[in-house]
Amino acid sequence: MNAFTKVHDRKNTRSVKWDAVGTIYKLEDPSDILPMWIADMDFPAPPPVLEALHKRLEHGIFGYSFMCEECRTAVIDWHAKRNDWHIKPEWLLFHHGIIPAIASIIETFTEKEDKIVVSPPVYPPFFQLAENQGREVLYSPLVEQDGRYTIDFRDFEEKLQSASLFIFCNPHNPGGRVWTQAELQEIVRLCSKHDVLIISDEIHGDLMMGSNRHIPLEKIAGAESHRIFTCMAPTKTFNLAGIQVAMIVATDEEKRLKLEEHAAAHGNGMLNSFAPAALLAAYNESEEWLTEMLFTISENMDFAVQALAVKVPALRIVKPESTYLLWIDYRALGLSEDEVMEKLLSEGKVALEPGSKYGEAGRGFLRMNVACPRTVLEDGINRVAKALQE
Repeated sequence: MNAFTKVHDRKNTRSVKWDAVGTIYKLEDPSDILPMWIADMDFPAPPPVLEALHKRLEHGIFGYSFMCEECRTAVIDWHAKRNDWHIKPEWLLFHHGIIPAIASIIETFTEKEDKIVVSPPVYPPFFQLAENQGREVLYSPLVEQDGRYTIDFRDFEEKLQSASLFIFCNPHNPGGRVWTQAELQEIVRLCSKHDVLIISDEIHGDLMMGSNRHIPLEKIAGAESHRIFTCMAPTKTFNLAGIQVAMIVATDEEKRLKLEEHAAAHGNGMLNSFAPAALLAAYNESEEWLTEMLFTISENMDFAVQALAVKVPALRIVKPESTYLLWIDYRALGLSEDEVMEKLLSEGKVALEPGSKYGEAGRGFLRMNVACPRTVLEDGINRVAKALQE
């Protein structure tokens, strides 16, 4: 039994996924609910990371820490090897997470009532952060056809004409699209034409299925790279969300200085004592673990797609090109989102995410996390089938 087959009990560990499911879904008794919603894995972190954290813990002193040059080198070497993307050391800024990084960029480079473009269905903090900071969100919905999303570039350009910033999900969450170079180049061209800055959230960039390859937006932007802020982290890749460490790649020196000033003004400086140790062990020693994990996820996806097709034929699922998240189209069932969620929670005793959480363009879909041991996945599929079988 290896790390990807053993079932680990995560209850009573202050896990949002497992211990907060009752609060999130407003359940009186969540004890029999199987959570397959929030995007963290039910797999332990890679052994080299655990070893590094144990070593750091055993030292026993947790004073102020900083991200050393060795940390920068680890990030740079990782992306050079995997993505043929050559990041200069001075481009890197470290942050506590992707969400606070995006929030800091919004606050630094836009003003109240500025317009920010997002392309739903998309990760909810994109529009929530903008709204919470008093910015106006312009929605340019993706086009879905047979389970595959594309960008409506005509509508996208129309929205850009009055916008200051575009927040982009590369690869896409929740749809799992890996954008092509042609699509990325058109995004850059249009944002350049209308002088719009870009935040490219690339936290899922390591989670490629099969022969798919991640293309960092900055890598193909050429002379327009100055308008791009790339947000990335080892946390999704190696299941380290609770460690809280992320990076912003900003090629423009003036913009980096403004972000550093913003961090100083808000008291956002040093990261936690475990972040450097975890990052180094992840990027320098855990690639073999990642390869095995991605193989496991790919097999889980194939199993889930095939099993649900048999058990609930009305569901339509296309295997994603990236992430460990299935985007399930239930529109053929003829049920409202409230009806589907009630059936899943009351009859199936399983928690999936409702598609409208990702914007109105996601209504009619469910997001399901398959980053778990096969026995847990089988249980989850049976619960979904019990709830939704006609």
